[in-house]
Amino acid sequence: MKNSTPQPDRQPTVSRRGLLTTAAGAVAAASLGISGSARAEDKAKPKRVAVKGNINHSVCSWCYNPMPLEILAQHAVAMGLKSIELVDPKDWPILKKYGLKCALANSHGFVKGFNDPENHAMCIDKITTAVDACAEAGFPTVITFSGFRNGIADDVGLKNTVAGLKKVIGYAEKKKINLCIEVLNSRVDTPMKGHPGYQCDSVEWAVEVCKQIGSPRMTLLFDIYHVQVMQGDIITRIRQFNEYVGHYHTAGCPGRNEIGDSQEINYPPIMKEIVKTGYKGYVGHEWIPTIDPVKSLSQGVAICDV
Repeated sequence: MKNSTPQPDRQPTVSRRGLLTTAAGAVAAASLGISGSARAEDKAKPKRVAVKGNINHSVCSWCYNPMPLEILAQHAVAMGLKSIELVDPKDWPILKKYGLKCALANSHGFVKGFNDPENHAMCIDKITTAVDACAEAGFPTVITFSGFRNGIADDVGLKNTVAGLKKVIGYAEKKKINLCIEVLNSRVDTPMKGHPGYQCDSVEWAVEVCKQIGSPRMTLLFDIYHVQVMQGDIITRIRQFNEYVGHYHTAGCPGRNEIGDSQEINYPPIMKEIVKTGYKGYVGHEWIPTIDPVKSLSQGVAICDV
């Protein structure tokens, strides 16, 4: 996940599922040509691969740097994607130009988060700013993080995270914006492939945050790659905790690269299980391409379009 720089269970009365259904309303998509002056890997217009309508496909912008956002937007629309996420508000007019959403907006980064009370004021300020921007733009969700442990015990970090998020969840509810705490792996010591020391490194920890806050606007980001690294048993956890999921991410494991047959996660049955749960939010594709990036994205979306 990109580190942004000014970047028997209780059932809620209002369901998270209903909120996500509203948030992921249909976005019109039309195939667009690519400028002849584009770099070689950007020239070919990809065919539409998101065709079945069961998954609202999104893509994370940072994985495709240095491809210009406008070129990525053109490719995304041609493939049938509905969103490019983790795009800063200054660039949202590009998304709107192509009828795309920013399904997941940046706020504070993952190093300093709500597990440390010293970070609460900063995190709340950045989340409030992001919530306002999303409310104005009509985008659904703002990301948040626990932060690194730095000697903070897991139970203490959980208590601090709940206390901090409770200070801002009411504002998100008022603005009708979802907050989404991401599960990241703390095992892999490679930049942007793992985050040693990150506290919210299990689905259960994130679910407990959501349960204790008790708002349908408080959800978790189920990053399938990170969960596979830390825990595995993906489908069982989706079945068990899908009520709390506000967003999904994909990537191949190991390596956080393409999701083809060279890695260990079998994505089609996972995507079918997500559809079976009634999930209507977005699935954000967040792998680091090792082949032509347009081909990489097209092949991955096709695999997940169940």
